[in-house]
Amino acid sequence: MTVTRLAPSPTGAQHLGNARTFLITWLAARTQNSTIILRIEDIDSPRVKPESVTSLAVDLEWLGLDWDVGPIRQTERLARYQDALAQLQQQERVYPCTCSRSDIAHAASAPHWEHEGPVYPGNCANRRASDAASLTGRPFAWRFRASDPGPFCDGFMGQVHLNPCEIGGDFVVWKSADTPAYQLAVVVDDAEMGVTHVIRGDDLLPSTPRQILLYQALVLPQPQFAHVPLVIGADGRRLAKRHGDTRLSAFREQGIAAERVVGLLAWSCGWIDRIEPISARDLLRLFQWATIPKQPFVVSPDVLAAIGFRLNS
Repeated sequence: MTVTRLAPSPTGAQHLGNARTFLITWLAARTQNSTIILRIEDIDSPRVKPESVTSLAVDLEWLGLDWDVGPIRQTERLARYQDALAQLQQQERVYPCTCSRSDIAHAASAPHWEHEGPVYPGNCANRRASDAASLTGRPFAWRFRASDPGPFCDGFMGQVHLNPCEIGGDFVVWKSADTPAYQLAVVVDDAEMGVTHVIRGDDLLPSTPRQILLYQALVLPQPQFAHVPLVIGADGRRLAKRHGDTRLSAFREQGIAAERVVGLLAWSCGWIDRIEPISARDLLRLFQWATIPKQPFVVSPDVLAAIGFRLNS
């Protein structure tokens, strides 16, 4: 049995870019009779917006996307992550890091390509896990000792080789706020939930070799990864507020039918040859991996006007 997941993060409203990745994931799963898990990745507590949590299911259902298990919230699974951290500590695969809070915060959330900063210089790498006992009163995170897991085969991009030692170095798996970081949480979740296929935006490609290292260290089964191109603005940057209001709720507020949005996304993936309304379920007979362009989908006011949407800043 194959299992995949929809794993939105409630740090803001879901927008057109999120919808495209969700649609690809859903279609890939439903055409293979896969089980779909809905997991709410809400451990990034300072950035989580309560209203976003409640709107996630509304957005997915509006698009016509369903799921078989969940929703499951990461904040209800902290004990699982603590157990995994203890395993890494016993193996000396992690060490306590007292570097500045801004450095740790930068590294702790799900990293995207544009957020990849300089390689961590290893200021605290000489410490052992037991040294945490002597840091009473000092905030610290836990960093994983990075190495190169070698190339991996991506289900969409083919052979990929990214060395974690060269794209950030030792990475945070547990934050100084005493909560798990993205990398550790998703590995534990995907393994325990039996996820066999992970489909996500290619901005998270650098996360994959880091997660492979964690799968190996924790002796957990590794899923097949597929990273798909993002939706970007005319400036070439990942779709965000700076490009105007493309929240799914904004489409609803303007009276745009979900089938029009799905039709636009289907056209961007090459499943239909013109922008026209279509339901997610009607795309099941048209879905193909091979037609999805390797380049990002550029959203412009003209493209959105084709479905009657006015892009407001």
